[in-house]
Amino acid sequence: MLKFLYPLVKYFTAFNIFQYITFRAAYAALTALLISFLCGPWVIRKLKAIKAGEKIRSDGPKSHQAKSGTPSMGGILIILSIVISVLLWMDLENPYTWILLMTVTGFGLIGFVDDYLKIIKKNSAGLRASLKLTSQIIFSLIIIFFLFIQRHEYTTLLYVPFLKYPLLDLSYFYIPFATLLLVGTSNAVNLTDGLDGLASGLVIMVGIAFAILSYLAGRVDFADYLQIPYIINSWEVTVFSLSLVGASVGFLWFNCHPAEIMMGDTGSLALGGVIGVIALIIKKEILLVIVGGVFVIEVLSVIIQVVSYKLTGKRVFRMAPLHHHFELKNWSESKVVIRFWILGGLFAILSLSTLKLQ
Repeated sequence: MLKFLYPLVKYFTAFNIFQYITFRAAYAALTALLISFLCGPWVIRKLKAIKAGEKIRSDGPKSHQAKSGTPSMGGILIILSIVISVLLWMDLENPYTWILLMTVTGFGLIGFVDDYLKIIKKNSAGLRASLKLTSQIIFSLIIIFFLFIQRHEYTTLLYVPFLKYPLLDLSYFYIPFATLLLVGTSNAVNLTDGLDGLASGLVIMVGIAFAILSYLAGRVDFADYLQIPYIINSWEVTVFSLSLVGASVGFLWFNCHPAEIMMGDTGSLALGGVIGVIALIIKKEILLVIVGGVFVIEVLSVIIQVVSYKLTGKRVFRMAPLHHHFELKNWSESKVVIRFWILGGLFAILSLSTLKLQ
């Protein structure tokens, strides 16, 4: 839309508005929200028609058994909404546009294959864990290759919150570091996606925080004032971040308790992977630990549970990830979700506060 409408400014000055990131980002969010909201019922019907119902594990909270048969693979709706919105509102000549689109569709495809095998083909194991991890690593390396093509003076530098200057230059160690980050974030969102609306609500908060951070990083005046790296072309990431928010809000309409649709691995791997890429682009890799603090806590709960059980034969939590622990302590599902959302909002605010505390 930018490519076709902005040149018309010489005939009608009102088209000048398309050059403003804030305008395009706002309408990208609205477009993604409307697509998700309007297409949601159709996607739910189609998933029901092909019997793409979620199979609930028997060792989890008993209240979850009522969710058996709820359509999964709803990540298709999120990805569709993001892709259409981005193609309409982002600068298609900006390399980050295509890197982000490739990320969300690529990780989504890995999740889709896993969901397809589990839900449609009734293979309870789905994509073998080793093959799934290998696919994520290979695809992460492809993304990192394209990021390296667009590399700048800050690409391999590691910035830490509260410090003005980079902690160190990772040099070629940036490749395994970035790979670990992408695989980690995609799986972190996947682990968190266990309650109605939990992951989608948290992604909304992360998306808003990254929209602000990418806008500031892409403005030389703001970046200079805040003493953060100025990443040329990165302000377009703001448009993507808000399309991510809009798609997630639209999806949450159907995913809130009691959920009419679940995102499945198709959505969770796609959202986690693209969050990681945004962090790499705007040089907020370490800050991602704060921005996505709830995702980090969920992953840590699983690691602690596994290590404790292997070393001592005892479990620290009643069940991992952490949200199930609180359910088994008789917290209602809605209470767990809303309290985790509150925590996610606090983490997002804390991440933004680091801009001046350095």
